[in-house]
Amino acid sequence: MNSEKKEKDISKKKEEMKKKEINSKKEKIEKKKTNGKLNEKEQEVKKEENKKILKILKRSKKQKAMEAKKATLAVKNRQTKWAPVWVVLKKYGAGKKIHPASITAYKRSWRRTKLHIKPRKIRKSHMG
Repeated sequence: MNSEKKEKDISKKKEEMKKKEINSKKEKIEKKKTNGKLNEKEQEVKKEENKKILKILKRSKKQKAMEAKKATLAVKNRQTKWAPVWVVLKKYGAGKKIHPASITAYKRSWRRTKLHIKPRKIRKSHMG
């Protein structure tokens, strides 16, 4: 019984391979007929895909400015944090008791220093 199943599986696989070969040959013949050009439907599909990609890539100047502002705010937010406690132990040893803020490079406080970040002024396109 097992041998019969294996033979059937092998015969099915051979048939599938033949079908794939036939399909690939048909595609090659069709491409030769069209000289490698795409069908009208395929061209339309590609155009639509390109339009979608362009919509994603296109952004207004305001959007770009806001993204720049968000990026700088993210950097500054990271700079308000203190160093982890284990860094103090690593740098000064177990005997010293030093505040982790003394190790950080950028000492910033939301109260003491303000960032003054605004979205940069954008020249209006109709003004030249």
